[in-house]
Amino acid sequence: MKRQKPRSLLGIEGMEPKDISALLKLAARMNPAKPSNILRGKVIVLLFYETSTRTRSSFELAAKTLGATTILITASASSIEKGESLIDTGYTVSSLGADAIVMRHPSSGAHWLLAEHLNIPIINAGDGMHEHPSQGLLDALTILQAKKSLKGLKVAIIGDLYHSRVARSNAHLLPKFGAKVVFCGPPDLCPDDMAKIADGLEVTHDLDKALTGADVVMSLRVQKERLAGRQLSIEEYIARYQITPEKLTLAKKDAILMHPGPIIRGMELTNDVADGMQSRILNQVQNGVKVRMAILQSLLASKN
Repeated sequence: MKRQKPRSLLGIEGMEPKDISALLKLAARMNPAKPSNILRGKVIVLLFYETSTRTRSSFELAAKTLGATTILITASASSIEKGESLIDTGYTVSSLGADAIVMRHPSSGAHWLLAEHLNIPIINAGDGMHEHPSQGLLDALTILQAKKSLKGLKVAIIGDLYHSRVARSNAHLLPKFGAKVVFCGPPDLCPDDMAKIADGLEVTHDLDKALTGADVVMSLRVQKERLAGRQLSIEEYIARYQITPEKLTLAKKDAILMHPGPIIRGMELTNDVADGMQSRILNQVQNGVKVRMAILQSLLASKN
């Protein structure tokens, strides 16, 4: 009889609202300041083909807080650099006793491929320009800490939408609970056809329109090299799309500001906004540990 595949977290798009809600409720109960041994004896491999600060460190802290052992494998310090394939790396890691793999990979869909070949949970820590599910979950938790419900909220996401896996996960998650998501950025970084990503998703190139009446404003990192050779210069981007205190007044008075990081201060937002009373950027970082604790516990803890 064929062995049943273990559950993995590969993306938000295919998740049912009840499963998302269960993870968020579990995350809300997590306390990183109180370690437990619920995952004692488990080995979590952090397989990172791309650099990371927040995601990698929070997964590691989450695993250790739950009593698990972590092993970090990066592309530059392993046989990956010698040309070893993703599947062979996965087989090796699994054979060494890994109970789960948390992976970040530059190719969209890499996690699905690995999950097809291995019989341990695979957790998507970012795949190409596709999704970043744990970030979408921690963003939802951060919003729910400030708002009673996601239903009826207007969430404006500003910046480089085209290359953002964070934006895609949020676009899949938030409308499942009745929120309206608006993407806003220059046409090169926010094409009109991105509206097809999810039902009800709106795309605009007018920052004032996106911000007006918003309950949540999420700014995204804009890499300067993304603007090279495009119609919009860095100076024009700042003039038209930077979030300033004046622009933020277009949103609701109780609106919150978010950013998945890393922040390029003076580019996508000003210091006054990043460090202001409405900012929830550091809350997102703190919630990253709680959400990743919930993910690991839900996939690896004994049913008993």
